[in-house]
Amino acid sequence: MPKNDKITPAVILGALLAAGIAFAGYCIGDALLTARTASRYVTVKGLAERNVPADLAVWPITITETGNALSDVQKRLDEVRDITRAFLGDAGLAADTISESPPRITDYYAQGYTGRDMPQNRYKADITITVRTPDVERVKRAMEASGTLVKRGVVLADNYGSGTEFLFTQLNTIKPAMIAEATQNARKAAEQFARDSGSIVGSIRRAQQGLFTIRDRDINSPDLKIVRVVTTIEYFLVSP
Repeated sequence: MPKNDKITPAVILGALLAAGIAFAGYCIGDALLTARTASRYVTVKGLAERNVPADLAVWPITITETGNALSDVQKRLDEVRDITRAFLGDAGLAADTISESPPRITDYYAQGYTGRDMPQNRYKADITITVRTPDVERVKRAMEASGTLVKRGVVLADNYGSGTEFLFTQLNTIKPAMIAEATQNARKAAEQFARDSGSIVGSIRRAQQGLFTIRDRDINSPDLKIVRVVTTIEYFLVSP
């Protein structure tokens, strides 16, 4: 076989091998670049807040009577209950928004009080009349006028652990808009970071919605609420 005929296949084979190596190198380099690009991301937080009025008021009114005869205590309890219900009706609060607990009777003799520790009256009776209504403003006005009950002889007891509550119950109506706002604010933060680092913001790598919280605007305005949510989002950063 002529010498040139032997050289030609070798040259072709060498060229193919060189091209294969070059292509493999390109693929490896591209994979490394892709991996390196994928590892570039920024984690940001987006905040959204709303000031909202409470839409439900729960007002427990606990009244107390004492005496040494149960019949007298019950009679007086009935009287002050009627006075309280009439007051609430005059305040414009509908009867179907008012509920009443059974009487709670305390017998100090039965509890072992003796001597100087014994209260003046053997029995104490409590009932709680609870107003539950979306008419928050009417409840606030009635609370401001509740001194009228005291003037009429109604003994108002402390509601330990069960004071008046002003609640916001329409969270689901504002959730979508607040999540969208928090996401927009997170992206703005990511865009600022990207500008500072000479990059641009890519797609979302991971997103986490935070918990919604509802709190009083301040200690003196429990009927005004602040709804808050913070989202945490990771964005890819890509070269411009």
